[in-house]
Amino acid sequence: MKTRENKSVDQAWNLLYQRLEQDGLLTTENTERQQAHTYIHRNGTKRLVTWAVSIAALIAAVIVAGTLALRPATTVTPQLLTLHSAKGDPTLVTSFEDGSIIYLSEQASLEYPSHFADDKREVSLQGTAFFEVSKNRQRPFIIQTEGATVEVLGTSFRVESQDSNDFSLSVRTGMVKVTSKKDQTTVLVKAGQKVWLDGGTLQTAATTNEWDNYLRHIHFKDQHLADVARIINENTDSVQLKIDPTLGDRQITVTFQNDTPETMARVICAVMNLEFSRQQNILYITQK
Repeated sequence: MKTRENKSVDQAWNLLYQRLEQDGLLTTENTERQQAHTYIHRNGTKRLVTWAVSIAALIAAVIVAGTLALRPATTVTPQLLTLHSAKGDPTLVTSFEDGSIIYLSEQASLEYPSHFADDKREVSLQGTAFFEVSKNRQRPFIIQTEGATVEVLGTSFRVESQDSNDFSLSVRTGMVKVTSKKDQTTVLVKAGQKVWLDGGTLQTAATTNEWDNYLRHIHFKDQHLADVARIINENTDSVQLKIDPTLGDRQITVTFQNDTPETMARVICAVMNLEFSRQQNILYITQK
């Protein structure tokens, strides 16, 4: 009886050994153990079977681990969003997650990620837009156009780009770095200066005010009241609009055309059922 059990164990081990050898999973140590298995099973069939199962389990774990290691790592690509303004549309105003603001002119489009990368804030523009970029030296704001690349840390400027030969940029505040995609030349453009492409080469000169028209016909879509107030305040010196802090996260969609800051504030209050008041040059929006 014992001899028959030993023979069955031998057959089982040989089948396992052959399988491991075919799969290239045997080491010198495995071979030596196979040669010594006769001695082991003579001291108890149960011991041999347990050892064989343990080896098989170990090899299976190694195979699984190897498969996981060879499997390519998956990376999550942020969703790309697109803003588009049709012909005749008012300036479309949008604030980004970093606090930067874009004023998108008619017949322009902007592509941007749902979340900016850790090392940069990159968007693509076709058409004309005005940018107010929040300062962040660790995450430069990059605008890709067909003819040039714009890189800033924090400033305000106007960009116009219809195709690879039609590009211009005017800086209102701060400094902007512009690189031509044709000859890779780079220029630094300061406040009060303008840069444009002439046959693929960047040219610079002094500029006049080119951004006052953006608030004449403007559309806020799903914007926080705090951002709307900030935009209005940055474009007027006569008054300041203050929002109750508890209202800052409330969103509004509204269009203004040739309206004064006070008229804008009154419209916001009418649309959202809020209270308007004025004390000298301060406009207040509060809960009723």
